[in-house]
Amino acid sequence: MRLLLPKPATAVLATLALAACDAGAAGGSPAPAPDAADLPRIDAATSLLVVAPHPDDETLCCAGVIQRVVQAGGRASVVWITSGDAERLGRPLAESLWLRSAARAREFGARRMAEARAATALLGVPASGQLFLGYPDGGVAALLTSHRLTPYHSPATGAAAVPYPDAVFPGHPYTGESLERDFAAVLERTQPTLVFAPSPLDDHPDHRAAGLLTIAVSTRRGGLPRVRYWIVHGGEGWPSPRDLVPGVPLTPAPLGGALVPAAFALEPAEEDRKLLAIRAYATQMREMAPFLLSFVRTTELFFARPQPQPLAALPPAS
Repeated sequence: MRLLLPKPATAVLATLALAACDAGAAGGSPAPAPDAADLPRIDAATSLLVVAPHPDDETLCCAGVIQRVVQAGGRASVVWITSGDAERLGRPLAESLWLRSAARAREFGARRMAEARAATALLGVPASGQLFLGYPDGGVAALLTSHRLTPYHSPATGAAAVPYPDAVFPGHPYTGESLERDFAAVLERTQPTLVFAPSPLDDHPDHRAAGLLTIAVSTRRGGLPRVRYWIVHGGEGWPSPRDLVPGVPLTPAPLGGALVPAAFALEPAEEDRKLLAIRAYATQMREMAPFLLSFVRTTELFFARPQPQPLAALPPAS
């Protein structure tokens, strides 16, 4: 998660629209009102994959579900699309040389990756399930549109390929086709029975693009019914109140529109461990603690479909 970047042009993101989740959505009919039973049963056979655009998103959206899967004897994995290395863009830096700034951005990305490992380890995710793709923070939407074939150069790190040696696929080019192939490889590795991904309704461009990527690749693999959706950037002032308020459920995000979320209830111990995991993100807590802490609630909210209306298909990677 990062504070919002400028939103890409609506017309560009519209080209990313993907296949409808189910036949009921095909006619544009109102979404049914789901409840907790709409979430699949969690047991020892569950293989959960959480798709996180940036380090800390997985904890904000899904810390309770991750813990429940681990407690049930299932497998939990997280795939981070980016390493959050553009966080310092727009901030004054002591160094004036571009190369030194790029080096600092990569160091910052490595630090956020270390925080992600610590946070998800607290939730029970093993090292083998902590999967970093290392694609450009702030550039995921560009990969799926104007840079599907030509490499994207990160303005933060200066990289045009995955620069982190401990990523799953170091050195892979910053193109949309490469990202789609790497994401498909993660699905093959983890064999998820349940996927939690960002909703295309989220207000952050990386989140929207990560959700669309998940839908596209899952559709081609026949795994779309296993996907559920969450929102972190859900509208001005949401979640409210902006601070740690124990014992209060998470209210639906305004940007969720006509969709009615299913509420996953956290046990008190799960809520407490979620707080510990969020606090493991020291770099983010210094900048936006009230926002992060506002996700420590008695519930986590998920949608059974990405948006009320059907979506057109994204062309497959060659």
